[in-house]
Amino acid sequence: MTDDLHAGPAPEPAPRPHGPDELSALAAPRRLSVDDHMFTVPGLPGTFRLQLFTADGTRPVAVATQVAGAEGTSLMNGAETFAGAVWERHCPEQDQPPVWVERQLWPQGPLEETCFRRVVFDGGDRYRPRGPKWSVITHEQLQDLVGAQVAEERDAGYVPRAAEPPKPRLVFAEFAVARLARPRPFREPACMPAGVPWWRRLLRQVLPRRGARSCCWYHGGDWHRVNAMAIEVLGRARAQGVDPDGMEEFATAYATTAGATGWETQALATLFNVANAIQPSRGTGYINGQHRAQAMLEADVRLTVVLHHVDET
Repeated sequence: MTDDLHAGPAPEPAPRPHGPDELSALAAPRRLSVDDHMFTVPGLPGTFRLQLFTADGTRPVAVATQVAGAEGTSLMNGAETFAGAVWERHCPEQDQPPVWVERQLWPQGPLEETCFRRVVFDGGDRYRPRGPKWSVITHEQLQDLVGAQVAEERDAGYVPRAAEPPKPRLVFAEFAVARLARPRPFREPACMPAGVPWWRRLLRQVLPRRGARSCCWYHGGDWHRVNAMAIEVLGRARAQGVDPDGMEEFATAYATTAGATGWETQALATLFNVANAIQPSRGTGYINGQHRAQAMLEADVRLTVVLHHVDET
């Protein structure tokens, strides 16, 4: 069971800026002490390149780089576990996790923004950070932070996974929100208590929430408008024979012509990104989509778009 943001371009959470003063306070000359091209965590199916920069009297800086969609658990979904493992394995004497910076490499094209993101954790126990928040950091800011050259790519040490059997056919389809499994969000606990019981679903049918809220990205806009656009996009795409891999770009272009806000455009794009779409699962309830599903249920959205994986027989 994964987060909504599995292997996909990160929908920006509520802004949490990291100004130059904060970065400059952490900046210091460091040396590259670890360059592990295939860092793994036992029990978690994911790999990434770890560059760890250290110096006496300074907080370590960890830079994680991953090929999106090709290395198992994404850096965003595994942020807490990955950072905790690096902390425990490489700098256990530290009272805080290393300064965590991640970069996912997107091969699909210009829509997929490849950039460095700094992750700040709100708290947690030793080797178990919690509450990750993301913000963009430039390559220049990162190099100023570590005082050394930071590699931007996976490079020759990357070992791609073995070839897998033919992938199922991807099919986007309408889906009744009420038929989605009961979500069990594992982030944003203050505004997303675990699950949506039947009485709360009934209440939201009578008193739906349509307005934006500032608590988190998932409550940051009107899911009714987003899903109305999604149904329209799906119909147009079927008529024009748009391939599943082209649906995100097609949806984004439609949002622009429809005068959608930035949040609405981003939310619509997540519904049609093949790595980030809501994907119901018979076994676990969700492959992706719990947080968005809960936000839609609370707003009494009736119909959304999900992604099915259809095995070819």
